[in-house]
Amino acid sequence: MLNIHNLSVSFGGTYLFEEVTFRLGAGDRVGLVGKNGAGKSTMLKILSRDMQPDTGSIATEKEVRIGFLRQDIDFVQGRTVLEEAYQAFEEIKQAEFKIEEINHQLATRTDYESAGYSELIEQLSDVTHHYEILGGYNYVGNTERVLLGLGFKREDFDNQTDTFSGGWRMRIELAKLLLQSNDILLLDEPTNHLDIESIIWLESFLKTFPGVVMIISHDKMFLDNVTNRTIEISLGKIYDYNKPYSQYLVLRNEIREKQLATQKNQQKKIEETEKLIEKFRAKASKASMAQSLIKKLDKVERIEVDEDDNSVMSISFPVSVTPGRVVVEAEHVTKKYDHKTILKDISLLVERGSKIAFVGQNGQGKSTFVKAILNEFEYEGTIKLGHNVQVGYFAQNQAEYLDGEKTLLDTMTDAATDTNRSKVRDMLGAFLFRGDDVEKKVKVLSGGERNRLALCKLLLQPFNVLIMDEPTNHLDIKSKNVLKAALQQFEGTLLLVSHDRDFLQGMANIVYEFKDQKIREYLGDINFFLEQRNLQNMREVEKKDVVVKETPKENKTLSYEDQKKNKSLQNKLSKIESQIQQLENEIQKDDKALAENYEKLMQDASFFAAYEKKKKDLDQLLEDWETVQMELEG
Repeated sequence: MLNIHNLSVSFGGTYLFEEVTFRLGAGDRVGLVGKNGAGKSTMLKILSRDMQPDTGSIATEKEVRIGFLRQDIDFVQGRTVLEEAYQAFEEIKQAEFKIEEINHQLATRTDYESAGYSELIEQLSDVTHHYEILGGYNYVGNTERVLLGLGFKREDFDNQTDTFSGGWRMRIELAKLLLQSNDILLLDEPTNHLDIESIIWLESFLKTFPGVVMIISHDKMFLDNVTNRTIEISLGKIYDYNKPYSQYLVLRNEIREKQLATQKNQQKKIEETEKLIEKFRAKASKASMAQSLIKKLDKVERIEVDEDDNSVMSISFPVSVTPGRVVVEAEHVTKKYDHKTILKDISLLVERGSKIAFVGQNGQGKSTFVKAILNEFEYEGTIKLGHNVQVGYFAQNQAEYLDGEKTLLDTMTDAATDTNRSKVRDMLGAFLFRGDDVEKKVKVLSGGERNRLALCKLLLQPFNVLIMDEPTNHLDIKSKNVLKAALQQFEGTLLLVSHDRDFLQGMANIVYEFKDQKIREYLGDINFFLEQRNLQNMREVEKKDVVVKETPKENKTLSYEDQKKNKSLQNKLSKIESQIQQLENEIQKDDKALAENYEKLMQDASFFAAYEKKKKDLDQLLEDWETVQMELEG
């Protein structure tokens, strides 16, 4: 369907990729992976004919239709969501207009017996038949199905597109692409602005798509669920295997290890041959043998080991000053937009050192609550920041705030303070912007590179509370892992909004679920939250058809006072459980000692007194545990 031969692209004398060759056929669902700046988006632009390569050719079958989801999109103002989505059906709309035009002529003419009238009827029949073949009677239903699948509600359909955020406009563009009759889909990070439910729907759609799909994504789970082939761009070359991403990583590592072993054996033989050559060269009688060995050595095809780009950014988030015990105190927070209530009567307490995750569907108020903490708009209720609290904030669209006309160096220098301005180049280097890279303009950076720059810029300001809203958007998988490790080492307070279960694991000790204008607190990590919801993975957390059986009391949002009492009871319960565990271990040791030295210990009155006391203490602790547990459940 698509043949790519000897494709090369270079910028400033450096090759993104050189003489790359591969073929895409029907049924291929390819994950295009690689580090930020490796050339993934450039590859899609070339395949879509948005830009030309330096050398090489692309051959396609006749009448192959290619759909390309770009990262940057423009909309015509004044259209509703439905009107914009209907732009996918240009040919159908033209046929629809023609039918209306003919019907109007038939309704206004009275020469029913004329040849012209008969021709109009025949023309109407032909156009109507063509309209039916194009799917004219189904496109309205299909459009609604796709828009609903991507998270829109029916009441959104008649709203103007310019009233939606960039993420929601991206969904409209994706809907248009999926509604077109394309043979090849090129998708550049399609999951970045989708919540879990919409990602699941998109996975299902792409799995049944009969043509070719090539996807750039840094969502490992999405790649594993959708793709059947992986192409990695690394250091100017491509590595192409018919495996989903996780299986590809294992396979490529195995191949590389075999290459290393084979190369080592070959090198050993080459060194032995070189020693013989040096030895024979010294003797006239062996000179011809030395020449034969040299010729033989020249013919040896040296084994090359696949290069691996292991360069990663270096991040650490230092705490500025130690704040007070209470970092954020929110009471009865309500936020409305016009007549729509986003948050209603929200109260919570954030203590110093907490690691908190906000989860829930898009539009449930996670980012709204974060912005309320930052006092970006007016709301009902109160939010107080504690003593010495300094907030560092990474917004979901942080990269959009960067000035595209500035260089990287200017961006950092302008944001720096007198104390850290001299360190700007070193900081950029730690984020993999080295040498002449710092003189690039921001507008030429890829989405992931912009995110890296925004993270680097964040470190210029002092903070002890870090609020991050979807920080992994556009970051490649290696960078995502580095960011996760840095956040795990962060000694301050962390509030994290994310849909990425892999990223959230091991990050939070408290989870707040945002749903139906309320929040619910889970005192544990993301795995504890999933267990409590009786779900198998993060993707099912946000499915609307999941019903969790709860008592009315449990379903109710806790008041601020109840939250404090709840935490106290949880701490008490944990302490009792720890004591029970310790006593059970001690009693188990005593039981073992009795089994081994019964006669000797029978004569030791103090041993039996202590043994019986431990048992009584254990019984009392079990009763205490039941009392606290019942109080907690009540």
